[in-house]
Amino acid sequence: MRQLNRLNQYQRLWQASAGEAQSVSIRELATRCFCSERHMRTLLRQMQDAGWLNWHSQSGRGKRGELHFLVTPESLRSEMLEFALNTGQQQNALALAQLDPDDLRALLNPFLGGLWQNETPTLRIPYYRPLDPLVPGFLPGRAEQHLAGQIFSGLTRFVTRSFQPQGDLAHHWDVSPDGLCWRFHLHSTLYWHNGDAVTAEQLQAQLHKLLTLPALQKLFASVERIDITHPWCLTFKLHHPDYWLAHRLASYGSRLAHPQQPMLGTGPFRLVTFSRELVRLESHDYYHLGHPLLKAVEFWITPQLFEQDLGTSCRHPVQIAIGEADELQHLQPVSNSISLGFCYLTLRPGARLNDAQLRRLVQIIHHSSLLQTLPLDEDLITPSRELLPGWQMPDWPTEQVSLPNKLTLVYHLPVELHTMAEQFKRHLQTLGCELTVIFHNGKNWEGCTQLASADLMMGDRLIGEAPECTLEQWLRCDPLWPNLLSAQQFAHLQATLDAVQRQPDEQQRNRALQDVFYHLMDNAILTPMFNYQYRISAPPGVEGIHLNTRGWFDFAEAWLPAPSL
Repeated sequence: MRQLNRLNQYQRLWQASAGEAQSVSIRELATRCFCSERHMRTLLRQMQDAGWLNWHSQSGRGKRGELHFLVTPESLRSEMLEFALNTGQQQNALALAQLDPDDLRALLNPFLGGLWQNETPTLRIPYYRPLDPLVPGFLPGRAEQHLAGQIFSGLTRFVTRSFQPQGDLAHHWDVSPDGLCWRFHLHSTLYWHNGDAVTAEQLQAQLHKLLTLPALQKLFASVERIDITHPWCLTFKLHHPDYWLAHRLASYGSRLAHPQQPMLGTGPFRLVTFSRELVRLESHDYYHLGHPLLKAVEFWITPQLFEQDLGTSCRHPVQIAIGEADELQHLQPVSNSISLGFCYLTLRPGARLNDAQLRRLVQIIHHSSLLQTLPLDEDLITPSRELLPGWQMPDWPTEQVSLPNKLTLVYHLPVELHTMAEQFKRHLQTLGCELTVIFHNGKNWEGCTQLASADLMMGDRLIGEAPECTLEQWLRCDPLWPNLLSAQQFAHLQATLDAVQRQPDEQQRNRALQDVFYHLMDNAILTPMFNYQYRISAPPGVEGIHLNTRGWFDFAEAWLPAPSL
């Protein structure tokens, strides 16, 4: 970007005198700009023609000329940034924004949040890290899970403020009396993001591909085959009933991409740019449901804005602010809720720990001050004794039992578990137990080689739109459980889950699943530790934002009022 290079050279000239007039030679200027004297003369002419400065040279080699600055580098950068944004040159805009955190924050403030760009409603969200690729199946990050739901569609879907699956690519479905045949009736006008018509054959092929993924194989183990019984009807034949099938198909992991172009979907937004600096979505003109009210949504990957001591808009990924970081007092606290997801502790039964020792470790977590004294940001976490509302862990009589001399704890992200692990280690040391702490650098247990041998595990369980179904999926698909339980215990657990999913009545099915988790908690195999406080703030000009169970909001519902004249 030539303009950016020229601006950087201008900044070097300016800094020598903080913008005051200079009496200087061409040779000195060329040295500052790391270029030849000939190129320096060209740069001065170009900057003068652009109205940035005045250069009055004197004839003769080595003579000093007079340099007068007409505009500040900051005003030029802001002007270039606005031009790049208004002409859709997002990558150029991000290149212009590579500054120190304080300067970057000041420069980006007018361009973040909701604004009308060339009469197009656009929402820009500053984000603290690059986003991972949107691969088929399960994704570890909340932001990636949310994006998958905005870009891709499934046969069914979840909507805000409802735990029941709704129609998506299929507008209706019906189930045979024995629960072994599910027919999904497709919309007759479906389009991929490139404008191609969607066919039942494409959807069938993509579903077959998803069902070959190891994790989804476990989730859809009841599916015998998927048939096209009409040009606009897909029929699932099951080995045994699974009354969570519509819920499973509504999960973000079951969204369907184009067979040849995996980044093309049929969701309300199409993916235009996906890089480490910028993710840009634009509305899908042929979306089969309600059209988005925004034209574009952008994630600006600006980790500089999230330095701990800056007090900026988002010091933790569960707290999202849309808009100006310096003026948080003017942002509306749009939504604030305790997440259904939780951080948990699991303990391996029957190895180095007997039943009384398992219960003792759980009591240390909940009856000491460990959770209440974590040195974390205020209002970030809430200690919890429930997996879900009403799913409370049991209380046992206090037992003063000795612990083994040595134990091993393995944990993964989020960062709060770093603090929790170290506090737990120090506490156990006072009881004569040496705790070896191992960090698995991931958002889940994939690839963790220590999982099969550790005595204790700490992790984070995200909860989707259907809490009970999400927890059932956790027991079926997460590598934690076959590594934590014996082969016999894990086989019994899976057989119990098969019996639970056969129950057509949802309330009975949920109560049966609650019993499964109560058994795990009563045996001190699993205990919740804390929930997060999800929070979204937005400037007054952004409407239609409602917090969902993943701590995000449906981009298709957000909108911007027309600007005042």
